[in-house]
Amino acid sequence: MEKYKVLITDHEMKNLDCEREILGKIGAQLIDVQCKTEQEIIEKGQGVDGLLVDYAPIGENIFKSLPQIKVVARYGVGYDKIDVRAANKYGVCVVNVPNYCTEEVSDHAFTLLMASVRKIVLFDHWVKKGNWDYNFSKPIYRLKNKNMGIIGFGNIARRLVEKLQPFKMNILVYDPFVHPDVEKEFGVTLSDLSKLLIESDYISIHTPLYDNTHHLIGEKELNLMKNSAYIVNTSRGGVIYEKALIDALRNKKIAGAALDVFAIEPINKDNPLLSMENVILTPHVGWYSEESQRELQTKAAQGVADVLMKKRPDFLVNPEVWKD
Repeated sequence: MEKYKVLITDHEMKNLDCEREILGKIGAQLIDVQCKTEQEIIEKGQGVDGLLVDYAPIGENIFKSLPQIKVVARYGVGYDKIDVRAANKYGVCVVNVPNYCTEEVSDHAFTLLMASVRKIVLFDHWVKKGNWDYNFSKPIYRLKNKNMGIIGFGNIARRLVEKLQPFKMNILVYDPFVHPDVEKEFGVTLSDLSKLLIESDYISIHTPLYDNTHHLIGEKELNLMKNSAYIVNTSRGGVIYEKALIDALRNKKIAGAALDVFAIEPINKDNPLLSMENVILTPHVGWYSEESQRELQTKAAQGVADVLMKKRPDFLVNPEVWKD
């Protein structure tokens, strides 16, 4: 007999074998639906003990309407779609997977940076149109001794820095929450945000999306950047004020951008970024590899199973609700 019910609100997985294996061990029934709204989740989630969530919004109405829920697990690092304050109010554990794609996202940020610096996409389009001339791409600069700015210095950013070290760049880091010892450990220089923006030739963003990081990079910040600078974002689209970025690119206040994340996803078909030659776009795919996909599904499901079995999960976003 099944002891628990776990609802997957939404997902893009090709199969749920990992979830079924892990949750099956504790006698949990997996309910696979595709819900886009809170009301749909409330209708489908009556009597469930836990939620596995990808992009669906999880607000206070869900916790109020589904009082049996003990845990919500997010397929991913970020959990901005989940109202953690409301979860705390109703005593619900929120679980995420902060360490499943460190290699993939740092690789993706590195690749977007290299493609921007060497203007690879532009050359690709140029040659395929029958052209054979590098002069249209000028200027291109070498990386050695250039200033690389890193905004946010968690696991992904630190791995990116390790991959950049052979290029002998000067690396500036803005993260008000890191210990000063990271300077010596990673060979970086801690900086305030304004100084980093002014001095950096390239910038890569790695901060989560919180209230205090929403539109962290806006018109004022973009105006501080060099007109030869490139910005890379593989974190969350909302960290950059997209309208200000579009204006800065149009007016050549910065040289270019490479983006894996956007204010609205999927990106709107009329978004001006789609027609800009100095912009590289990818469809929020930085997290993906076959290995990271399995790891994501396994760890999210294990977090749900742990909470239901009254075992503290490895990655608990709101430890204040946990009672030993």
